[in-house]
Order: sequence, then C-alpha cells, then structure tokens
Amino acid sequence: MSRKLLSSLLRSCTTHSTTSQCHAQTILQSLLPNVILETDILLAYTKLGLMAHARKLFDKMPQRNMHSWNIMIASYTHSSMYFDAVTVFQAFKQCGSLPDHYTLPPLFKISIGIGEPCFGRMCHGLVVKLGYEEIVVVTNSVLEFYIKCGTVSQALSVFSNHNAHRDSVTWNLMISGFGKAGLYSDAVHCFREMLKHQSGYELDYMTLPSILSACGKEGDMLKVKEVHGFIVRNFGFHADAPIGNALIDNYGKCGSLKDSENVFNTVGCVNLVTWTTMISCYGMHGKGEESVFLFEKMMEEGFRPNAVTLTAILASCSHSGLLDQGKKIFSSMISDYGFEPTAEHYACMVDLLGRCGYLEEALRLLKRMKSSSVTGSMWGALLAGCVMHKNVEIGEVAAHQLFQLEPNNTSNYVALCGIYQSLGMARGVSTVRAKMRGLSLVKTPGCSWINIAGRAHKFYQGDLSHPLSHMIFQTLYVISNTQLSTNDLGVGYLLHDDDTFVMA
Repeated sequence: MSRKLLSSLLRSCTTHSTTSQCHAQTILQSLLPNVILETDILLAYTKLGLMAHARKLFDKMPQRNMHSWNIMIASYTHSSMYFDAVTVFQAFKQCGSLPDHYTLPPLFKISIGIGEPCFGRMCHGLVVKLGYEEIVVVTNSVLEFYIKCGTVSQALSVFSNHNAHRDSVTWNLMISGFGKAGLYSDAVHCFREMLKHQSGYELDYMTLPSILSACGKEGDMLKVKEVHGFIVRNFGFHADAPIGNALIDNYGKCGSLKDSENVFNTVGCVNLVTWTTMISCYGMHGKGEESVFLFEKMMEEGFRPNAVTLTAILASCSHSGLLDQGKKIFSSMISDYGFEPTAEHYACMVDLLGRCGYLEEALRLLKRMKSSSVTGSMWGALLAGCVMHKNVEIGEVAAHQLFQLEPNNTSNYVALCGIYQSLGMARGVSTVRAKMRGLSLVKTPGCSWINIAGRAHKFYQGDLSHPLSHMIFQTLYVISNTQLSTNDLGVGYLLHDDDTFVMA
C-alpha cells in the first residue's frame, strides 16, 4: 500500500480500529519514519480523542513539522489538558521555532484554563511581534482572552484597533463582553454599529440572545422591541428556541408580560427552558396561579421539570403567597421528580412560609437541615419575613446567623434595625447602629431609575442633583397634596411658600 493511499485513508479514519490498522501497515511496510505519515496518524488519533496514543507517537517522532506541534497543542487544549499543552509548547520553544497563526489561538485558551493572565499577555506580545494582528482568528482569540479575564478596557482597545479585521465572531464577543461587564448601553451601541457594517459578512445568529440579554438587564423596552423587529425582518418570526427564550425573558424583565405571552405562543420549537422562562415571568409579575397552571400544562405536554424549573415555580408560589401549592411541589420533589432540594429550593420555601406568616415553621425547616448546609439566602428569606410581620424574636435569630455568615452585608443590619423601629425599640436600634459604626458599614442609599427616550434617569434617596428635581418634587406635592413623609434616615422634604424644596 502506497504512502499516498495510507495518508488518504488516515485522513478519513473515524474509528480506533481503522486508525490502528493503518498505523500498523506503516510499520509493517517500513514506511516510517516519515514526518507526513506520522503527522497524519497523529491527527487521526487526536480526532478520536486518543491523546495517550497520540503523545506516544509524538514523543517517538525523530522529526516534527509545524503541523505536528500545532496538532498536539490544539488537541490538548480542546481536551482541557492545559498543562500538557503548556509542556508541549515549552518543548516547541526550546527547539528555537516561532509560533504561527495556528499555534497562537489555543495558547490564549490555555491561559484562561490555567488561570494565568500573564501567559496570555505574553502571547499577545507574540501576536504583535510576529505581525499576526491582521489575522481575524488570532484577533478574536486575543479579544476572547481579555473578555474572559474581565479586562474589558483591553478588549475594547483590541477591538477598536482592528476595524478592518472583524467578522461576526468579533462583534459577538465584544457585545457579550460588554453585557457580562454590566455595560448594557455599550452592548446596545456595539450592536447598532455592527448592523451598520453588516454588509461585509453574515450576521452571527448567536449574537441576538446576547444583545437581548443586555437590553433586558437595562430594562429598556424600546431596545428590546428594536432587536425583536430586527429578528422578524431578517429571520422571520419563528425564531429558534434560544432567541425565543431570550425574548420571553427580557420582555418580562421590562414589565411587558403580554409580549412575553405572545412570543411564548408563537415560538416554533418549545423546549424546557421556554416553559421555565414563561413560568418565571408569571412569577415575577405576581401571577402565581398562571405559573402553577403552566407548570401543570408543561408536564401534560411530556416535559419533565429540572432543578431550575422547580426553583422558578416555587419562587412564583412564594411571590403570590400560594402556600398549599408550594408545599405540595416542595414535598414531592424527591418522590415525583427525583431531585433532592437544593439551597435555592429551601430558600424559596422559607420565603413562602415567611411571607405567609408561618415564621416558626420556616425556622423549624432550617433547623432540620445540617448547619453547614444553611446558606445566607435562606436566613435572609426568613429575616425578610420577620420584617414583614414585625417578629423580633425570630428576626434576631435570623439576623445574628447572617451577621456570622455575611458580616459586611449592610442590608442585614438595616433589616433588623427596621424591625426594632417598627416596634419602637429604640435601644435595639441604637445597638445595631453602633455595631454598624464599629464595622465601618454605611447604608447604601435607595435608588430608582426610569428610561425616557433612551436615557436612564437615576434617583437616589435624599439626592437633589437631578436638573428637573424642582419640577419632580412640585409634581409629587400636587399628586399627594400633603407634606411628603419622612424616610427612614430622618430626611423629608417640605414645600416652602416660594415653591422651593428643602431637606427637613
């Protein structure tokens, strides 16, 4: 059998046995050593995930070409065997060779995998030194490295310096990077810029869930509708499940439950995430009965809930005070669905019991658990119920547990202080405030915001810096027609005869 035929067979091998037979033929026919054949065998083994076989062959190769080095580095990286990949790369450098544009992209993944940003920055230096900045796949690897390391400013610098060398992956990475960093306006702006330059390439379909998520987290309904319109114009309304799920979720976050329902009813391929997302949307809008109805319908349709679905339905029951339904679902998690309740499920149940005033039962539920398994979210849910029902005894138990678990979480101290204030317990208030001062804790001021014409307006408690604050307070006064009440920091606002507001 000729070398050419063996090479052709090796490149089409799909099983371990076929690859081993071809390898055996090369030995029987004394065709080795031959760098081309050996590299073909190496590639066949790595494609099948047989890294031990590949490494054994690689170590025996008397001569290696650039392709064989790249195969080993990329295959180890793909298999998440990052330290083995580093070992091969170090041996490569000792040979005096320079990496090419195929060597470099896996190196950035290695840097992320082993948690060594310095290694990635060194690789970026090699990209610049060797002149590979204009190769899109390399640029995208650099961009992905900086985004996953959380250094968005560096990612933006790489993105901005390569206007002429972008593809859909480049744009998608930058949009998702802005979204992960909480820079939602920048994510939306980047999406709009991408649309302006769209003629040069085909839009990546996976960009859309990222941009929808950014719009939803910003709470901007107009931007969600803008992206939705783009989807309908370019892909038709029957989008796939990930985009449909993102639309349902983000319409819900923007307060438009009706739009979430419309999308849910028209998604072409409904999956478990679609059902779970709609259940969660009903829950966040206080429509617990609808959540339970949809949960039951989902199971009738043959979908089995997972842990996330069960969290969503329990949270919906909690927000709507559906005690009986919530108890039934929680008690049947193991028997009916095969899930051991997690911290999230217990927190939902404690929250539900607390909202309904069953604080003693909620405390018993926590005490039945191992102390190491009880999380801050569970005690926090119990404390919130105590604030609602002004229960100081259980509230103190929950608060002191939280003081140990989360000593620097200001909201726990403020919550306990609120219980004391509601019951006129001045000594308790002063004790908690003294403890906060001792820990140098400062209460974060309350904040509300609203989007008007694409611009977010933020309002902080006790803050008069907004340019229209005079008009806002004047309107509030007209609406209430009474003196504004004092807030919990002792700050109020009085309307003077000259129509000006001052802090009282």
